Amino acid sequence: MPDEAVQQLSRTFKALSDPTRLEIVALLLRHGELCVCDAEAILGVTQSKASRHLRYLHAAGIVEDRRDGLWVHYRLAERGRAAEQRRLLRAVGRLLPDARVAGLEARYHAWMAAKQEAPGVSCRAAPRRA
Repeated sequence: MPDEAVQQLSRTFKALSDPTRLEIVALLLRHGELCVCDAEAILGVTQSKASRHLRYLHAAGIVEDRRDGLWVHYRLAERGRAAEQRRLLRAVGRLLPDARVAGLEARYHAWMAAKQEAPGVSCRAAPRRA
């Protein structure tokens, strides 16, 4: 039976095996924290899909959450084996193609600007990517 460190590493790699979750991790590495609505708008996915991916990352111990009213915000985990995971995540983040990261960054900044222009508007009002 593998020890807990090996189990945790296995859960981490399984969680990172999905392109959407890799993009979420890349955004968290660069921006620290995202609301579910941010992930939904930036990645162009439904709220349920964004939530499902974030819950998967949470179950793997990669992210932790905090509630702010109805919204749930996620950041990279700082507890437990988080130091080892963070090193791995930074390495994985550096391996993502520059063009993919540039596209994520452009969508992130456009979304954040749109949120600033319309305070109080539900994040879910954002248009989806085609």
